[in-house]
Amino acid sequence: MLLNIRHLYCALEIRKFSNLSEAARQVHLTQSALTQSIKKLEDKIGFRLFSRGTTGMYVSEAGDVFLKRFERAFALLEQYASGQFTTDRTARITFLRGINSRQLSAIIKMVELQNYTHAARVLDIAQPTLHRTMRDLEALCSVTLFNRSPSGAEPTWRARRLARVAGLYFAELQQGFDEVKALDGKHFGTLKIGSLPLALSELVPATVLKVMDAVPQSDVSIVDGPYEEQLHALLHGDIDVLIGALRPPDMEELLEQVPLFEDRLSLVARANHPILHADSMESGDWQQVQWIVPKKETPARLIFDEFIVSRKLPVPHDVIECNSLTAIRGLLMKSDRVAMLPARQVEVDVRAGLLAICDMKLKDPPRAIGYTIRKDWIPTKLQNMFISVLHAECAAESTISV
Repeated sequence: MLLNIRHLYCALEIRKFSNLSEAARQVHLTQSALTQSIKKLEDKIGFRLFSRGTTGMYVSEAGDVFLKRFERAFALLEQYASGQFTTDRTARITFLRGINSRQLSAIIKMVELQNYTHAARVLDIAQPTLHRTMRDLEALCSVTLFNRSPSGAEPTWRARRLARVAGLYFAELQQGFDEVKALDGKHFGTLKIGSLPLALSELVPATVLKVMDAVPQSDVSIVDGPYEEQLHALLHGDIDVLIGALRPPDMEELLEQVPLFEDRLSLVARANHPILHADSMESGDWQQVQWIVPKKETPARLIFDEFIVSRKLPVPHDVIECNSLTAIRGLLMKSDRVAMLPARQVEVDVRAGLLAICDMKLKDPPRAIGYTIRKDWIPTKLQNMFISVLHAECAAESTISV
């Protein structure tokens, strides 16, 4: 749902003054035009923002919840405008008064797809309309947002920055809708979880199931993917929380990493594999091992590389590079290959007698497992419940382990 930003801003002014005439004066509209703007907005969103009385207009409970989210969303646009027009106040005001939801939606898809034809198809608009939308947006921003490229349109860093702001803007509005629906108990909200490859196989599902048992009318999605993709999604508001092995501190001004516990890697193979008794293996035996290895430049791959060096083994070439736990499990069960995995990830298969953990302790440093969120993120009740249950599940598992 694409809402009129100007109408939403007018609603903020009415909430501020509780007076139609004063709000109209602030936004340079007639009272009649302002009244029509609010009516159109309320009709579109499906709930009343204000109650009307003889002494003024007063924000409703739902209106207060939703407008607080829009206020945060609009602040993102204000921050972008302040960075774009540091000394030109008139340009800042022009940008904030002229920007619209269609432009924000279009910049997101154009940066993602980098092609006018594909973006127009996804947005369900004509290609000339999309071209015009981008030209208008470039005029508002006073910069070039896209350069021609052999494959279509290459976004500039300014376009990528605006696309991130746009994604976070829409994420705030979605949280506002979720919180309004939660007021009458009809719908508790949405939760989008990012899960890194090889993330814990039982912790996230167990947490989600407990949350859904408590609030079955909620919408929960779990997205698996490599770190770079998941980080991009988190920064752009496409996911709410990212779960998995924490990385070295980066972008501390934007992200907060919360450790839950520490984990170590183990050598994992099929049941009855010779490597399960690694202490009795000779150097030549180690050279014959066929490996399944993590993706290059990931923390787990660095640990694997250090393991090879520490045992003075030649760099293995007959390797399968894989970050999919499902694929790794299948490869291990159907071959003599060996992988480095946290024991927790395969505990179900170990209990079933399908896989086994080597008794040799690796000298890898403990990995911090936890979740990453945006620093300025304010969770909804559902999102906050998930975080709370996640902590509780980790605490319970830690107690059982002890």
